[in-house]
Amino acid sequence: MAVDAARADTFPKLLIRNARLYGDRPAYRHKDLGIWQVWTWGEVLKEARAYAVGLSRLGLKRGDTIAIVGSNRPRLYWSVMAAQMLGAIPVPVYADAVADELAYVLAHAEVRFAAVEDQEQVDKILSVSERLPKLERVLYDDVRGLRDYDHGRLTPMEDVIKEGHAALARDASSGQWLDREIAAGKGADPSIILYTSGTTGQSKGVVLSGSGCINAASDTVAFDHLTEKDEALAYLPLAWVGDHYLNYAQALVAAFCLACPESGDTAMYDMKEIGPTFFFAPPRVFEQMLTRVMIRMEDAGPLKRWAFHALLGVAKRHGEKILNGEPVPLTGRLLYALGELIVYGPLKNVLGLSRVRIAYTAGEAIGPDLFSFYRSIGLNLKQLYGQTEAFLYLTAQPDGKIYSDTVGPAMTNVDLRIADNGEVLFKSPGMFTGYFKDAAKTAEVMTAEGFVKTGDAGFIDPKTGHLKIIDRAKDVGRLNDGSLFAPKYIENKLKFYPNIREAVVYGGGRDFVTAMLNIDLTAVGNWAERNNVVYGSYQELAGHPQVYDMLARHAEEVNRSLVEEKVMAGAQIRRFLILHKELDADDGEVTRTQKVRRSFVAERYAPLIDALYNGASEADISTEVTFEDGRKGTLSARVKIRDVQTMPVPPALEKAA
Repeated sequence: MAVDAARADTFPKLLIRNARLYGDRPAYRHKDLGIWQVWTWGEVLKEARAYAVGLSRLGLKRGDTIAIVGSNRPRLYWSVMAAQMLGAIPVPVYADAVADELAYVLAHAEVRFAAVEDQEQVDKILSVSERLPKLERVLYDDVRGLRDYDHGRLTPMEDVIKEGHAALARDASSGQWLDREIAAGKGADPSIILYTSGTTGQSKGVVLSGSGCINAASDTVAFDHLTEKDEALAYLPLAWVGDHYLNYAQALVAAFCLACPESGDTAMYDMKEIGPTFFFAPPRVFEQMLTRVMIRMEDAGPLKRWAFHALLGVAKRHGEKILNGEPVPLTGRLLYALGELIVYGPLKNVLGLSRVRIAYTAGEAIGPDLFSFYRSIGLNLKQLYGQTEAFLYLTAQPDGKIYSDTVGPAMTNVDLRIADNGEVLFKSPGMFTGYFKDAAKTAEVMTAEGFVKTGDAGFIDPKTGHLKIIDRAKDVGRLNDGSLFAPKYIENKLKFYPNIREAVVYGGGRDFVTAMLNIDLTAVGNWAERNNVVYGSYQELAGHPQVYDMLARHAEEVNRSLVEEKVMAGAQIRRFLILHKELDADDGEVTRTQKVRRSFVAERYAPLIDALYNGASEADISTEVTFEDGRKGTLSARVKIRDVQTMPVPPALEKAA
């Protein structure tokens, strides 16, 4: 039985309840130096209490903000909990944020303390310390490389927790004081501030309450029947709402175990050892997993390749029906059982998906073929739609009612509306209390009736009652001939191909649609190796004529699919180019959650966009790039431009469009 969260209106109160009901069950795992360490709910409560007392002795108090910077490590999650015990407000920051991004969030949130992972994060904070006058102390988890630093403002987390344990052992009043602090916490109090990814501008601090977070997580835990017997892999960025919701909040509500990988680089390998039962990944991760499999199969023997593709054909015909409980002929079931034994089961095992009972994807639209592939091999993959301001779930697909082109009906206790201009509006249990220090922006996204504007355009499918998202409302436009232009819709079709990692299309207010593409270096590099194509860099491979030929075929196939859809038939791609560099978050071209900053990219690559529309066959571009150590450089290239064959629009469709 999952914990009844009805009376626990803050996360520290939930932790106390879990320790009482599930004290000996595993709450956290962490792979360190190749060995999985385990903490029970009872042990986590003791550590978090000691940590909270230690922080209070350093001066952290109710209402203060504390930054949390790093990857998924138990002590960083406990930093969130310890702060919440004191009534302080945690502010997670993306671990890969460059120093300027870090400085902006820490200064805007007025943080007094920062709890960070390691030397890298300490160095970033120290490099911008003159811009952070309110920052008093930095706590760090990994001590390697920090021994000879000036510790005037640096403290190991381990020492803070030890001091807390000692204080609790010395004086019973310390524990009684902490109990009163936890009890004083109210569900309406700010629980956390999560900064948006900043797709359309500067990041905003989204303030969420404890009771709102818990109520929202309780609804989804009940929806997917999550219990203390489930387990999830914690590899998502701590600063993203998905991690705080799917991992931190749901784990506390359902009392399931959270497994932290050794590092981000080993997460997919560590997943095979853990075998999670609940799994979330954005479409990009599912694409990368499938790309790795397909690349390996290209190197397999002829018999293995034949069996693999033959049995995938069986899965394509019958897999989803079997998963949905629909009738399937006996021969189909027998062939599918053979496929499970020979292909699907081993494949899921290799990917770490063998025990997954519930899997979700969100963040971007997933290609229908990719979505169907995973469901056909028996993975119960579903889609959800949410926002930071809603504390994630607004819709989710219920078991057995899965459609590749929808994101499900409204979640329990969520009220969805579609505005006259097509924008999706919502009220939800977890909806934010406002943007931190920005009442004007808060008022801007609220309607008079108290609904929040999502900024996304969509509609409710009358056949299924599920929500369909078209694109960002501000990005949907029309070509000069009146044809509907939804860039994200076209981009997702392009990104279905494993060779295309990123796509940015333009066309609103113009005569035709053009595309700027990034190749996937793993997939295209493997193709180059098998076809004896020699290259020395990403830039050289991206500009290779045969690579252009391959991506031109993909673009033509997208045009063929667009012409079959009356609404989008007029928005076929006419011209494209392959960028000389990958779009990078460090360069401001994509957000930390890998969403393209479309207007910024248009400004940065304006000479290329001009060339796409003026008929040029190539264009010169010089781009400033940021290296991993923060140094700046310039990358110059002459980028080729290709025309793409478009398909004639049938008169009936032309008229309908």
